[in-house]
Amino acid sequence: MTAATVLCCGRRSLRWLRKPLVPAVFTRDETTYTQGQSPEPRIREYFYYIDHQGQLFLDDTKMKNFVTCFKDKQFLVFFFSRLRANRTGRYQQDFPFLSLCGRERNFLRCDDQPIVFTHLLSELGSEERLSYCGGGVKLSVAFQPEALFMHPLTGRVYHPGPESGGGVGLVRSALAIDLSPNFEYPSGRDHNDPPSHFTWAGHRYTLTNELARHFEQTT
Repeated sequence: MTAATVLCCGRRSLRWLRKPLVPAVFTRDETTYTQGQSPEPRIREYFYYIDHQGQLFLDDTKMKNFVTCFKDKQFLVFFFSRLRANRTGRYQQDFPFLSLCGRERNFLRCDDQPIVFTHLLSELGSEERLSYCGGGVKLSVAFQPEALFMHPLTGRVYHPGPESGGGVGLVRSALAIDLSPNFEYPSGRDHNDPPSHFTWAGHRYTLTNELARHFEQTT
């Protein structure tokens, strides 16, 4: 599938949500941008935001909710399958991730992580998978119960994700609540200790808590 055949590049996605009469300039901290700006010939730049529920928005959308988020699965798969760290030298501090679509640069900032797991997919005869960012099975990773990590300070749950998105993904709160009764804490635990075991499908897993390394500055 080529970029020309996909209806989900930033320019077309922008038109789906609104058709402003004049370009609007937005400022975040010391960063100023205009959606669809062209910093050099034949290059367009767009700016996005993903919340802790895995909903994707244009960054300058004032009311961010289910009505205004992107819901087209083809677009979401296209966007997140091309996600990578932003090393362009542009907007790296405020928008640390980037999704390229032909000559369009789609910059992304996130409430927590750029990868947010929203559903646990389980079909008879196949492995369980965690789906992320509204992409269904096309955006999914194998579920690894032993690799779940609950942050001891925030209570948020994380799972390994694609390396292009930083190697870790946040588990959406609704899904984390469903999983939470299966966590087991060590006796005599310190309040900063994460769970030690997780029971799933009749098996008691010892948690590796390897993802803690991603949060060493906040734990």
